[in-house]
Amino acid sequence: MMIRAVLLCFAFVAAAPKSFADLPDFTEIVESASPAVVKILVEYESENPRYQEQMEELPEYLRRFFDFRGGPPVPRERAGMGSGFIISEDGYVVTNNHVVENARQVVVRLPDRQEFDAEVIGTDPRSDLAVLKIDGRRLPTLSLAEDGDVKVGQWVLAIGSPFSLDFSVTAGIVSALGRSLPTETGDNYVPFIQTDVAINPGNSGGPLFNLSGEVIGVNSQIFTRSGGSIGLSFAIPTSVVRNVVAQIQETGGVERGWLGVSIQDVDRNLADSFGLDRPRGALIAQVGQDSPAERAGLQSGDIIVSFAEEAIETSADLPHVVGLIAPGTEVTAVIVREGEEQTIKVEVGGLGADEVARVTTGLAADGSLSLLGMTITEADPVMLSDLGLAGGVVISEVEPDSPADQAGVRAGDILTRFGSQAVSRVGDLSGVADELNPGSSVPARLIRGRSPLFIGIRIPSAD
Repeated sequence: MMIRAVLLCFAFVAAAPKSFADLPDFTEIVESASPAVVKILVEYESENPRYQEQMEELPEYLRRFFDFRGGPPVPRERAGMGSGFIISEDGYVVTNNHVVENARQVVVRLPDRQEFDAEVIGTDPRSDLAVLKIDGRRLPTLSLAEDGDVKVGQWVLAIGSPFSLDFSVTAGIVSALGRSLPTETGDNYVPFIQTDVAINPGNSGGPLFNLSGEVIGVNSQIFTRSGGSIGLSFAIPTSVVRNVVAQIQETGGVERGWLGVSIQDVDRNLADSFGLDRPRGALIAQVGQDSPAERAGLQSGDIIVSFAEEAIETSADLPHVVGLIAPGTEVTAVIVREGEEQTIKVEVGGLGADEVARVTTGLAADGSLSLLGMTITEADPVMLSDLGLAGGVVISEVEPDSPADQAGVRAGDILTRFGSQAVSRVGDLSGVADELNPGSSVPARLIRGRSPLFIGIRIPSAD
């Protein structure tokens, strides 16, 4: 019995090196890639924009006291820090926009401790990317991986300077792809790579590598409750990096594709009411006046399921695809309209770096009446005009636990379309109830506040 136990232990020990050998060895990648990873040191002046305003609000005797004490405080220089990497032998460097935004001076430090003053060639807040230029020759460089080479579960590693600890290496796996993280202004042009690599303050702008030593992303954001890494890190994929960097190098700015629609996700009720086999696509809630979408013939209520030969599974997928298309390019959109797939040619428009993506109301309105738990009244023409609507009806009351209430309809919503019926006045809904099929779902287009949205209302089954 003792001999058998010893043999089993020996077999386990003998097998252990093989399992360890299956784990990736990052040493060669680190040795070859590290020379091109840089630390970025930033100086900028702190500002107190409200100082003068606050001083004017003080009583005269207190203002004299501050004047006597020497007047407003002199702005102090503050330091920031991030990471980046060199992409060309003549000194182009990629980093995050938020690392160098409003910088007074930027210095790039290489691992061999060489330092260069850097010029900010251009920035793109929408993608959080920036391109710098240093005066160097025959500098070490990194290459960008081909688009689409990233898979969930693959090993990745990052090099950067977290918490000012120069050129630290961390590793993990890709947790998810195509993460949508809209900015504070609502921009949503980056399909982020999510990883569990330890990324901390100071890693921003640094490279994320695959096991071939190629850059698959630029580390940009983390989700944290403590200020440090909790295993939720997000990197900008090379498809976006390559596009933005090329435009900045060529023109100093970035122009992205623009369609001119307001969109929303398709839930189960909406999928059923629009005749889809499952929830998918980007539902057009509104089409901008004189936009590329309007010129192409797209309409409110269309569901885009494919754009430029890329499948659109959720509404967040659409801006990711459209933003990378060069303005003026004609592409194919596959839409579902009234339950049938159609193919439409669309010439993508352009949205400059300083332009705001707006969808103005200018189409004929859509709507509904008093049914399914909704009490519907005529809308004030002045209110409709203020909203830019040609018509619509107001939902003045919603009965608790009614189909409308369960769907999320609220009192005060303006109903502009019910099913395929466009509604300008309450009379437009005459006879609509007779056409409803028990157990089915019908889409209703609402204006809530100033934002359009579709809601699927399920028709109660007959008892």
